[in-house]
Amino acid sequence: MAMVREPVVIQVSGYQNSGKTTLVNTLISGLREAGVSVITIKHHGHGGMPEVPGGKDTSKHIKSGALATLVEGGGRLLIQAEKEAWSLEEQVKLASKMDSDLIIIEGHKHAPYPKVLLLRYCDDLHLLKQLTNIKAVFYWDDEAKSAEHGEVKIPFFNIHDPKGPEWMIKYIKSELNSEPK
Repeated sequence: MAMVREPVVIQVSGYQNSGKTTLVNTLISGLREAGVSVITIKHHGHGGMPEVPGGKDTSKHIKSGALATLVEGGGRLLIQAEKEAWSLEEQVKLASKMDSDLIIIEGHKHAPYPKVLLLRYCDDLHLLKQLTNIKAVFYWDDEAKSAEHGEVKIPFFNIHDPKGPEWMIKYIKSELNSEPK
């Protein structure tokens, strides 16, 4: 009997405007070229609920009390689900049901998954001690690179160095090829 493998989960973490979305998009493109299917979970860090199109039947279903609604057309599936709050674990569990190889979480800095950390300013260096399971660091400020020579034993890449995303894609592919845990 074939074992069904859970998708690998990684995080892309950092403060607002540190380049998370740009890096995630680069990783998705590179991984797709390598035949890896990706689902993303994005933390809506702007407060309140994300915008959804109002006045549509699916919004009316939610307003009437449906926990979730799905609409499909032309191969596109949209899911809208509402309740008081959705934990990251619930989101990962839902995404895991969608038969992908990889889930990339953008944000949720303090979750325990393997992560890549983006440092925009030297003031962000404290995240190296506060966060866990950091696999790589992307930095903007060359002063942040000085942390690479300290106690931290993880690869550091300048945000503009194409070797960083290449390293991440190799890392993810190696995780996908490792034995199920």
